[in-house]
Amino acid sequence: MKSDIDALMAKRNLDAIIIVADEIYNPPLDYMMNDGHITTGLMIKRHGAQPVLYVSSMETEEAARSGYEVRIYNDPGLIALVQEHKDISRGHAAWWGRILAACGLEGGRIGLYGAGDFSFILGRVALLKELCPQYEFVGETVLTGTLFDEAFATKGPDEIERLRSVAQRTDLVMQQTWDWLTSHHAEGGLLVGEDGHTLTIGKVKRFVRKALLDVDLEDTAMIFAQGRDAGFPHSRGEDNDALKLGQAIVFDLFPRELGGGYFHDMTRTWSLGYATPEVQAAYDEVMTAFDIAIEMIKPGMPANQPQLAVLDYFESRGHQTLRTHPGTQQGYVHSLGHGIGLNIHEAPGMSHLSTATLAGGNAITVEPGLYYPEKGFGVRIEDSCIIESDGQVTPLTTFRKDLVVPIESR
Repeated sequence: MKSDIDALMAKRNLDAIIIVADEIYNPPLDYMMNDGHITTGLMIKRHGAQPVLYVSSMETEEAARSGYEVRIYNDPGLIALVQEHKDISRGHAAWWGRILAACGLEGGRIGLYGAGDFSFILGRVALLKELCPQYEFVGETVLTGTLFDEAFATKGPDEIERLRSVAQRTDLVMQQTWDWLTSHHAEGGLLVGEDGHTLTIGKVKRFVRKALLDVDLEDTAMIFAQGRDAGFPHSRGEDNDALKLGQAIVFDLFPRELGGGYFHDMTRTWSLGYATPEVQAAYDEVMTAFDIAIEMIKPGMPANQPQLAVLDYFESRGHQTLRTHPGTQQGYVHSLGHGIGLNIHEAPGMSHLSTATLAGGNAITVEPGLYYPEKGFGVRIEDSCIIESDGQVTPLTTFRKDLVVPIESR
C-alpha cells in the first residue's frame, strides 16, 4: 500500500525516488498523485518526507490537487543551463541535479520510476551519471518485484472501491453485450440482425467499445475469439469473421478507467445457440478447476498452491499442462492468475513456479482454461477477486457463467 513506500525505499537503501511524468499513462505517478494530475515534470520523494512536484507552469493547479508542494520546472534556471550546455538534453540533466539539491539532497542513491521511451531513458541516465556524479541513479531488475510492484500488490480501501466500481460497470457492459447478441437471430448457422446483415466479430467489438465509453471505461484490446482462434489464449479474434452457432467464443474483457486507472479483468466462454458435446465437456472441467481454486485460496498461502491443485486436476483428466509438457500449446497452457490494479498484470503471480505469498488485500484474477486449436475450440473462465484479511475471497466479477447464449432461429 501507499503507506509502505518509505519502508520499501529503506529496503532498497534509497535516499529518494524520482517519478518522471510523461504524456503517456504512468501507473506509479497515478498511484502517488492523490487527486492531482500532471503530464510533464518530476515527482521527487525523499525518504521520510512528502513528495515535491516540479511541473510545467501550465499545470500548477492540476498538480496542487495532490496536496503536495508544487514548484515550477521550466523556470529561468533551466533555460540558463540549456544555454550554458548548448544542448537541451544536457541542460535538463544538469537541471535535475539542481532540483535534487533544492530538495535537500546533496548526494545519495536515487531510484528512477515512471513510464517513457526506453531509448530516451537510457540516454537520460547516461547524462545524469556524467553531469551529476554525486548521485547514484539506480533502477530495478526484478520482474514484478520493483518498489511499486510491491506497493501495488496490497490494495487499500479506496483502491478496492475503485476496483469494485470498474467491476460493476464491466459486468453491466457484459450484460448489455449478451442482450444485444440475443436480439439477433440465426439463419443458415450464422447470427443475423433485423437489417438482414450477418454479425461479425468487428461489429461486436464496436458495440462493446461504445458501451464501455458510456460508463467511463475504455477498451484495452479485448479478446473476442471464435472457434480455432479461441484455442490460442491471446488471439484477439478476426474482425471480419461472421459469428457462427455452436462455436466456442472466448470473450476476455479487461477495460480500465477512462484515460488510465484501475482495471477489471473477466472472461466468459460463450457458444451461440448450442454447445457441442466436446466444448461442453471442456467447459465443465474448466468450471471444476475454477471452483477448486476459489475454494482453497487463503491469505498466507503460497501463491503457487492453487495453481498446483488445478494442474493436478487437469492432468488427472488427461490434459497436457506446462508442468508435464513445458511450452505446450494444447491443454492448460498458462498460469492460474495474477494481481490486478493500475496494471492489468501485477503481483502476485500465480504460476506453479511462483515464490510469492497470497495476502489480505490482494486483488487477483482466477482464470483456468483449456485450449485445443486443432480441434477448433478454447475455453476460459475468469473472475477478479479480493482476498480479504479474514480469509474470505470476495468476487468483484458477478456476471453469470452460462455457456450457451440462447439464439432464436428463423
